[in-house]
Amino acid sequence: MSRYVKISCMAPPNKEVDAELGLEETVLQMIARWKERLQHVLPERPDLIVLPECCDDPAFEGMRAEWLYEYYRYRGNRVRDFFAGIASANRCYIAYSAMIELPDGTFRNATQVIGRGGEICGVYHKNHITIRQKSTSDTLYGKEAHVIQTDFGRVACLICFDINFDELLEAYARQKPDVIVFSSAYHGGLMQAYRAYTCRAHFAGAIWQPDPCSIVNPVGEVVGESTHFYPFVTRTINLDCAVVHYDYNKAKLDAVKRKYGDKVRISDPGRLNAFLISSESEAFTIQDVVREFELELLDDYWVRCRADRGMPGHLEP
Repeated sequence: MSRYVKISCMAPPNKEVDAELGLEETVLQMIARWKERLQHVLPERPDLIVLPECCDDPAFEGMRAEWLYEYYRYRGNRVRDFFAGIASANRCYIAYSAMIELPDGTFRNATQVIGRGGEICGVYHKNHITIRQKSTSDTLYGKEAHVIQTDFGRVACLICFDINFDELLEAYARQKPDVIVFSSAYHGGLMQAYRAYTCRAHFAGAIWQPDPCSIVNPVGEVVGESTHFYPFVTRTINLDCAVVHYDYNKAKLDAVKRKYGDKVRISDPGRLNAFLISSESEAFTIQDVVREFELELLDDYWVRCRADRGMPGHLEP
């Protein structure tokens, strides 16, 4: 049974501000610029909007870290509350990435997932901030990474430098997310496809320009990217999907196609020997198809391969 979700990923608007106008005017400028930028995707009626890392940071020539943290303290939750109003008015989720101050006066680089009613569904603290950020501020490393439940599926959050660390993605993979939300100041290159494949999840990346925002499927195919002239991308993905290997499945997949035709989609990225299959019908789920044709999921196949290697007499002395 198809589970279509429409996702929009956005680059930030112009962050340049006139600091001489003061902190209040700076906050108002950032809200106004995001209000304008959001008009490019809200008419698409997305289920989820992903914003880039530190999306409401202002910038000006000669800006000092001390001024920026003063801005964070003054801003508080005002920009977040603006996005909460947008989420509520448009019945969508928003992944809002920004620096936040905790009650003890320390800071976190965080993604707050705002729900369709403007409520906070979950918060992720960046597990892997950079050494530079730690050495120049009161920002601390996050230590937990839990998927966030939404009405369309399970969301895992990554922020920028996080994408490089296997232990974080392996922790997420065990939780079986449906979507990885990546709020970032850089693209990550080949790591985007690798992390989508690691978690068998769709990947939604909101990136600072000039790199593109991107949406990637669980076998590493880019299904949508932003451009220079359109620094945002919206695509509809289907979360009723599964990843299977070529071995022992190819003949069965041919039989699936003969029976169900365009009601089941099979996506082969090439070179990987793994396929993404999805149900495009309201009559059955992809797991129904997996059971009917006794398809072996990729992760189950890896378990079986490891077990076979460990059987008596199978491993070289």
